[in-house]
Amino acid sequence: MKHLIILVSVLLTGALYTSCNTSNATGSSLGVTASQVTAEGLSWYSIDDLDKMKNIEGKKVMIDMYTSWCGWCKVMDKKTFTDPAVIAYLNENFVLVKFNAEQKEPVVFQGETYEWTRSGRKGANKLAIKMMSGRMAYPTMVYLNDKLEVIKSSPGYKKPDQLLAELQVL
Repeated sequence: MKHLIILVSVLLTGALYTSCNTSNATGSSLGVTASQVTAEGLSWYSIDDLDKMKNIEGKKVMIDMYTSWCGWCKVMDKKTFTDPAVIAYLNENFVLVKFNAEQKEPVVFQGETYEWTRSGRKGANKLAIKMMSGRMAYPTMVYLNDKLEVIKSSPGYKKPDQLLAELQVL
């Protein structure tokens, strides 16, 4: 039992160290610090961070539109976004953003403020509605170019190979 506690402590310390280092390295190159860094090495930013970012030229933006109640969103977090090939490709080619499409707090994006509105069963943020063209399905990946213009909105759960195939044709 004592060995198990020591092992867990060492693993948690290593994960924390990796997260801190990844956040600092990624944050400094983009001008902001990631809101969430996974132990696997993906740096996720908030939608509010996009206007503050510098040096995203040449990279596209992938916004993971999710909700707190979405089961498939959680499966993607656990299975797709932990796949080593997905992690490598995303880190090389994309700035990653997580956005709770149903968040009630207003968000500012490209100088406009977007508020929550009653829509469907639970309501949604108007920015999510705009980016998803009113097609409110979760999860949805919204892809932006380096000028922060929507390229494509892609609803539905994706396995690692499906997401990689989608990313490579953008």
